[in-house]
Amino acid sequence: MERHAFAMKIKKGQMNTYRRKLGEIWPELTALLDRNEITNFSIWNAEDLIFGYYENKDGMKFSAEDEAVKKDITEKIQDTFTWISTPGQDMRLMYHNFGIVRENKELIRHRVFMTKLKDGCEEEYKARHDGLIEQRGGATDPGPDSNFSIWNAGGYIFGYDEIDTTMEVEETVESREATVSWEMRQLEIMDWITNDVDWMTGDVHADVKRLAWHN
Repeated sequence: MERHAFAMKIKKGQMNTYRRKLGEIWPELTALLDRNEITNFSIWNAEDLIFGYYENKDGMKFSAEDEAVKKDITEKIQDTFTWISTPGQDMRLMYHNFGIVRENKELIRHRVFMTKLKDGCEEEYKARHDGLIEQRGGATDPGPDSNFSIWNAGGYIFGYDEIDTTMEVEETVESREATVSWEMRQLEIMDWITNDVDWMTGDVHADVKRLAWHN
């Protein structure tokens, strides 16, 4: 399975138009997804940012006809945004912990987050997360985190996580302290856009909203 992500910034005053046009193109878009067996497609929003995530079978390529359909669908809505990621190319994958991916999403809770890297901190961010992968030593994480990936483009960070709610447990004092330590250290190299650490800092940021999903 291949995982893909994209990101855009909504033009000033165009959010309502983006939402309306998304609804207008949705039947044509989802038909395109179904024809090409693209699954778990979702679109998320915080402030003026849009983050999209989807999956497909290894090596899937659009036919010439569907490339034309994709172009036409995009043209119908692209006057409402500017690209952060490069169209047709994935953002840089900064971290992954795919674990055991749950095909049934009924008992899944999502965590999607967005941050802005401070100037020159992209490689430090990547190195810190590479360290987390090394700590796992190749072991498969049984959960509750599942299908977790973090992406980078244009100085932004976008995180996507599927959390198995049947495996969630109350946080211990030790795990809470570890979370606080990690997140406060991360504030050295990035600024939050979503409200994930407001409970630590006392700041007020936007909550992330899921605008659309298609399985």
